[in-house]
Amino acid sequence: MTNSFSEFAKAKLFLVIGSNMTEAHPVAATFLKNAVQNGARLIVVDPRKHRLTDFADIHLQLKVGCDIALLNGIMHVLIKEDLYDKDFALNKCTGFEALEKTVAEYPPQRAAEISGVDEDTIIRTARLLASIKPAMACYTLGITEHTCGKNNVMTVANLQMLLGNLGMELGGVNPLRGQNNVQGACDMGALPNVFPGYQRVDDPAARKKFESAWQVTDLPDKPGLMIPEMMHGLTNGKVRGFYIFGENLANTEPDMNKVAEELSSAEFIVCQDLFLTETTRFAHVVLPAAAWSENNGTFTNSERRVSRVRTASPPPGQAKPNWWIFKEIAKRFGHDWPSSSGKELWDNEISILAPALGGIKYGRIEQDGLQWPCPTPDHPGTAFLHKDGNFTHGKGVFMPADWTPPAEVPDAQYPFVLSTGRRLYHYHTRTQTGRCDGLNDLLGEERADISQTDAAQLGITQGERIRVKSRRGEVCVTTHVTPEVPPGMVWMAFHFTEGNANWLTHAALDPFTLTAEYKACAVQLEKIT
Repeated sequence: MTNSFSEFAKAKLFLVIGSNMTEAHPVAATFLKNAVQNGARLIVVDPRKHRLTDFADIHLQLKVGCDIALLNGIMHVLIKEDLYDKDFALNKCTGFEALEKTVAEYPPQRAAEISGVDEDTIIRTARLLASIKPAMACYTLGITEHTCGKNNVMTVANLQMLLGNLGMELGGVNPLRGQNNVQGACDMGALPNVFPGYQRVDDPAARKKFESAWQVTDLPDKPGLMIPEMMHGLTNGKVRGFYIFGENLANTEPDMNKVAEELSSAEFIVCQDLFLTETTRFAHVVLPAAAWSENNGTFTNSERRVSRVRTASPPPGQAKPNWWIFKEIAKRFGHDWPSSSGKELWDNEISILAPALGGIKYGRIEQDGLQWPCPTPDHPGTAFLHKDGNFTHGKGVFMPADWTPPAEVPDAQYPFVLSTGRRLYHYHTRTQTGRCDGLNDLLGEERADISQTDAAQLGITQGERIRVKSRRGEVCVTTHVTPEVPPGMVWMAFHFTEGNANWLTHAALDPFTLTAEYKACAVQLEKIT
């Protein structure tokens, strides 16, 4: 997030796109709904009429995968009607001419034809966005989990720069992270192209610094593999083993039949986790890890806030903190790492090696934590980025994009589009929440959400078992007939192994980020007789 959750209470206008906040981020959604009840305006862009739309001034119910066409149409209106922030767009950014040329191809009529949102609503949305400044844009995986995910994100940023909504309080581009501490994992270098603190592996100075700190030589000067490349590497012999740390790949990756084949091909798999999972079935070694509440350490949330986590109970049995396991394995390789606690790791290594985290020390985050960048011990942390339009790059860069359809669209054989997401009562593959009887009482199985129109045409009743089939697999699930879902769409989650949407999803990837297109694939529905 460029901005902060504390700003929600004072916000004037929210644009929420591709984010079912009420179920995926219920705490953040509460902040937003409170703001709306206190006078803030809300625009929701989503194919589903989920519960957040009850609070919206405008709901743009677009077709799945048409975000770029819709946003380009809104920007077309802003430029044509001279409603954009000229000073910001022309003086604080570069590439305006290219953006203007691209969005000129998306007048409201064409944007409406592609997206399914009518022209008047597109124009009304543009005028509302221009009339209230600043506005906060929030998005989640409904934007990123497409073959055009990178371009979706860039187009949201284009809109906010065109409106001049960056570099100030109550504005910004605010991705709500999809997993616990995913921001912290990225901050620590759990990406193939950077060291901790987003220092690039192809930067000789960064490599030299980390080689010295880690007492090694010849750190790689090229980015490593992303998960889809690693998975494919298991079957073509380029990757021989996996060390899987806190991830249930067997249930979370698209096309689970394909994933099972890939994991079965590994010569050696280590799983480090709290519980036995669907993925540990493929493991040769399982290392029992302590849970987050069984160890001292830090988390970093969506707003870049580093906060303390304190031990609530001792780890059971042979479970050990993750850092301890890594340290003991390193010792077997001949490395004696000095740090022996979360505090020592942070104060003596992380904050020393990552400039953006340099001023964050354990003694400073006893209460509410600090937001990076926080470069020095006397720095208060950074509530919002790019202040006054001063970007890290110097100027903001417009990166216009054309709309492209999903990799797989409905046809005569598979006439419905399946989109996936999360439900309120469970978290991901239920490794933790599935052990809670109360949550299982609330939601004990997967279901397929379909529209009232489609249910009537197919003769499907509420609660009936149906078969959902794609070109990759099929599942039998209970039907949930709901007005939230538009005709032609099926919506499912991936919380349960049986009925998991990822038996069906397509492993088509964004060519830049290699993120899978979980939000769109073609399926058919069958009554079970």
